[in-house]
Amino acid sequence: MDALRLYLLGGLLVHKLVWEVLKRREPARARAAEAESPLARVAKLVKLAILLGILAQTLGPDVLPIRAEPGALRLVGAALFTAGLAVALLARIQLGRNWSDIEAGVVKPDHELVTRGLYGYIRHPIYAGDLLLLFGLELALNSWLVLGVFVLAAAVYRQVLKEERVLLEQLPGYADYCARTRRFIPFVL
Repeated sequence: MDALRLYLLGGLLVHKLVWEVLKRREPARARAAEAESPLARVAKLVKLAILLGILAQTLGPDVLPIRAEPGALRLVGAALFTAGLAVALLARIQLGRNWSDIEAGVVKPDHELVTRGLYGYIRHPIYAGDLLLLFGLELALNSWLVLGVFVLAAAVYRQVLKEERVLLEQLPGYADYCARTRRFIPFVL
């Protein structure tokens, strides 16, 4: 296995480790309170399948290669992967105990509006970082599966709209926050 694939694999493992460690810091009763619907279970299985597929792709040969000589493409992909990883990890740390699984989509009773750090510029830096990470990963792996990130982005966008409706109803100050920030790209989108 070459150094790039080891780097990508290591980044994915660090991402997962940070999520699991921070999730475990929440009180058990708070985690148990998030009822798991059948749809939430399906979403978790889909996420697991995607993760396992990405890990297999990272460990194996090129799948649906874009270029015969992908040197520059791999470098651009690795840079985007690194930027996405950094944004997602920093945003997750900054969100702290105010985070909940995408499947849960709940506002906790002690939920606070986070407007510092990356959240001072965009409302969904974890989603933005994860999409950038996956886009960069697929480019670094020289794969046409990069187009699948656009399908995933559409699904994430639908989820964001759903989450924002709940947050507007239940989280004081969220409407003002929306008025001064963008969803994914500072000052743009």
